[in-house]
Formats: sequence, C-alpha cells, structure tokens
Amino acid sequence: MNNKEFGKELELRTKKFAISILKLSSLLPNSTESKVIKNQISKSGTSVGANYRESNRARSKADFANKIKICEAEASETVYWLELIEEIEWLKEEKISAINKEANELLAIFTSIGKNLKN
Repeated sequence: MNNKEFGKELELRTKKFAISILKLSSLLPNSTESKVIKNQISKSGTSVGANYRESNRARSKADFANKIKICEAEASETVYWLELIEEIEWLKEEKISAINKEANELLAIFTSIGKNLKN
C-alpha cells in the first residue's frame, strides 16, 4: 500500500471512528455530568478525522506535521474520555471495548507518523 492509499484508508477509518463516537455518545445518560463528557468526547472523537483530512491537504511539511500532532492530541483526549466513561460505569465494557481499542490504535498510528516526521 502506497502513501496515497494509506492516507485514503486512514481518512475512511477516522470517519468511521467519528461515527462510532457519536453513536456511543448518544448512549450516555442525560445527567448534567454526563452531558459534559458527551460534549467533550464528541468534539475530540470527531476532530481526529477532521484534522487528519486537513493534514492531507496541508500546504507544507510543517503544516502536515502540526496537523498530525493535533490528531494525536485529539485521539489521546478521546482515550481519556473513554476511560472516564468506563470507570464511572456509564456504559458496560462490551459497549466500549471495540471503540476504545480503535481509539488506542489511532493514537498509536498518529504518534508513529509524528515520530517518523522527525527522522
């Protein structure tokens, strides 16, 4: 798989991830506290794909690197919110495990891309 194919696949993957996050968010209770988390995870989880799409249209290598770092940060933040949801027990583990796995894989991918840009 070449870089262009990889980029298109990752764009699709991050879009599917955003949809999964929004679906998961809709399952959270409607308490005042959970509304805060709903908002935060919806923003960070959808931002991963939006920023990755923008990175593929970057104007320079530095712009690309900056947007990849944003993807990494947003993926990390999403992992954090998923951990809170699980630890507070707002959703059962089986509802979170697949999306948590994907969030951690995306975090690893963007961390790796960012590190490879430094080399």
